[in-house]
Amino acid sequence: MAKPSINDKNKAIDVIIVAVEETAGSALYGMLDVLLATGNLWQTLVRSDTQRNYFNIRIASHHKQVFSCGNRIPVIPDCSIDENPSADIIILPELWLGPDETIQGHYSPIMDWLREQYQQGAFIYSACSGSIMLAESGLLDGCPATSHWGFQDLFKKQYPQVKFNPEPNLVFADYDGSIVTAGGTTSWHDLAIHIISRHISAGEAMRIAKVYLLKWHDEGQLPYAALNRNTPHTDSIARMCEDWLKEHYNKNDALAQVVKFANIPERTLKRRFKAATGTALINYIQNLRIEEAKRLLETTNKAVDEISYKVSYEDLSFFRRLFKRLTGLTPSQYRRMFQPVNEQKI
Repeated sequence: MAKPSINDKNKAIDVIIVAVEETAGSALYGMLDVLLATGNLWQTLVRSDTQRNYFNIRIASHHKQVFSCGNRIPVIPDCSIDENPSADIIILPELWLGPDETIQGHYSPIMDWLREQYQQGAFIYSACSGSIMLAESGLLDGCPATSHWGFQDLFKKQYPQVKFNPEPNLVFADYDGSIVTAGGTTSWHDLAIHIISRHISAGEAMRIAKVYLLKWHDEGQLPYAALNRNTPHTDSIARMCEDWLKEHYNKNDALAQVVKFANIPERTLKRRFKAATGTALINYIQNLRIEEAKRLLETTNKAVDEISYKVSYEDLSFFRRLFKRLTGLTPSQYRRMFQPVNEQKI
C-alpha cells in the first residue's frame, strides 16, 4: 500500500478507527467527528464553495455486532477485523483501563491485523492508552512511545521492551513516523491536528483547530502529571516512611529525620525504599514538596518565594530549577495555566 500524501488530491484517505469494549467513547467519536469535518466545516461557516471530504472513515471491531464501549456509549461497527479491512490510516483511541489492568492475551485477531496492516504500509496512530494495544501487538518493541502519564508503571511492568516516555504529547516510534503515539486523555486533539496537518495541509489543520477550539499541548504532559503515585508493595518499613513523609516532608532535615524514624542504616533504607517504590528517597521528598507548591500556586496568591520557603527551599533559584525540571513549567507559568480564571487578574 502506498502511503498517502497531500498529493493524492482526488482520493479520500481511508481511515479505520478501532473500537473495543474498553474504548473511550469521547476519543472514538471526537476523532470521528473532527476528521469528517475536515474540508467542509470551516468552509460551511465562511460560506466557501470549495468543500470536500478528505477522509473516508470506518469503525472496526473484533465483531460486527452493536456493543457498548466505556461508560455505556453505543458503538455500531462498520466492519469486523475478521473481514481483513485495509486502510491508509489506522487509529487506536483511548482505552478505559486502570494502571493495574491488562489486555494481555485479549483481541489476538486485532493484534495480528495491526501487524499485517503495518507491513502493508498503513500509518498507525494511537491516542492515550490506545498505545497499550500497539504494545500488545509487539509493534512498539524497542521503540520510543508515550501514553497517559498514569500508565508508566503499567508499561514498565507489562511491556518493559517499550521505551516509554510519559513527558511528550506526541512520539514517533520509527524514523518516518509510520507509528505515532499520543499522550494524555485529550491527546486525541493533538493527534487529530497532526493527522490533518500531515496528510491534508497545515492550513486545514489550523482551520479545524480554530473551529473546535482544539489546543496543541506543546507543554507536554509534565504539568499535568502527579509526581507521587501509590505504588503497591509489601515493604512495611518503606510504607511507614512514605506515610511519615506525607506529614513531615516540609521539614528542612526531612531526609535525616525519616532515617531516624525508620531506625535502620541510611544506606539500607535508601536501597529498600527505591526497590519498593521505584523512586529514590530524596526524589520522593522533592516530589512531595513540589506537589504542595503546585497546590499553593493553584489555590493561593502567595508569592513564589513565599511558597518556596513554605516547602523548605530557602534557595529560590534552586526551587525554580527543580520546579521546572519536574513540571516542565516555571512556577509563574504553572500558576497561569492552572489557577482558576476567577482567581486571576484579567
